[in-house]
Amino acid sequence: MTEAVKRFAASAEWHKWWTQFRVIAAREYHRNVFTKRGLWIYFLAFAPAAIILMHALNELDSNCTMSEDTKILSGIIMLFYVRLGIFFGCLGLFTWLFRGEIVQKSLHYYFLAPVRREVLVLGKFAAGVLTSVTLFGAGVLLCYIFMYGHFGVAGQNFTFDGPGLGHLRNYLAITVLACVGYGAIFLALSLVVKNPIIPGTMVFMWEAISGVFPDILQKMSVTFYLKSLAPVPLKEEGILALFTVVPDPVPLWLAIPGMAVMAAVMLVFACWRIQSVEVTYSTSD
Repeated sequence: MTEAVKRFAASAEWHKWWTQFRVIAAREYHRNVFTKRGLWIYFLAFAPAAIILMHALNELDSNCTMSEDTKILSGIIMLFYVRLGIFFGCLGLFTWLFRGEIVQKSLHYYFLAPVRREVLVLGKFAAGVLTSVTLFGAGVLLCYIFMYGHFGVAGQNFTFDGPGLGHLRNYLAITVLACVGYGAIFLALSLVVKNPIIPGTMVFMWEAISGVFPDILQKMSVTFYLKSLAPVPLKEEGILALFTVVPDPVPLWLAIPGMAVMAAVMLVFACWRIQSVEVTYSTSD
C-alpha cells in the first residue's frame, strides 16, 4: 500500500491535478476579492471593527471595564460574526461560485477544459475559503486590536502577559472553521438548487434553534463545534434559556476534526453532484 501511494504521489497525473487546483484557486480568489459585487461582504467583515473603533475613540464613554469589553467582544464574535456576518457572507460567496458562472454563461468553459470536475470543485472551494478567511479574519483581528488598544498598557499586559493571545487564537480559529463549515454547506447546496435563498433560510433557522434539540442533533450544526472554542462562553438568557439543552463541552482536539469531517462530507457530496450537472443556460436559471 505504501509503495502504491508513493507511485501515485510521484505520478504526472497527480502533479497535473495539483497545478490545475492552484490555477483555479488563484483565479477564483482574485475574482472574489477584487470585485465590486463583493463590497457588501467587506461591510459584514469590517462594520463591527468600525463600531468598536468609534467606541474606543469616544472619550466620553469610559464606563466599560476590560472585563465588560471582553464579554462584548465575545458577543460580537459569537453572535454577529458566527451567526450573521460569516453565515450570510459565505452564503453569498460560495453559492455564487457556480451559480455565478451559470448566470454569466461561462461555466461551459470549465467543463470543456481538460480538468476533472472534482478538481474544479476543490479549487473553487479553496478560493472561497481563502477569500472569506482573509476578510473575516482581518475583521476579527481589527476588532480585537481596537477593543483592547484603547486600554493602553493594561491592554498590552492582557494581550502579552495574560490570556489575550489565547483569546485571539481561539477567535481566529472560530472564524476559519466557520468559513470552512458554512462554505462547504453552501457550495454543496448551490449544486442542488437554483435559488439558494430558501435552503439558506432553512440552514439559518436550524443554526438558530439547534440549541433546543438533544445533544446528538446539535452535533449536526456548525455552531455546536464553534461554541466549544469560545474563550468567553455566552449564557443563554430570556425565555430561550428555558428550552436550551446544554451539551457536554467538546474538547478542542475533537471540535476541529468534527468540523473537518462535516465539511469533508459536504465536499464529497459536491464532487459527486458536479458529475451530473449539465449546462443549459435556460431562462429559468
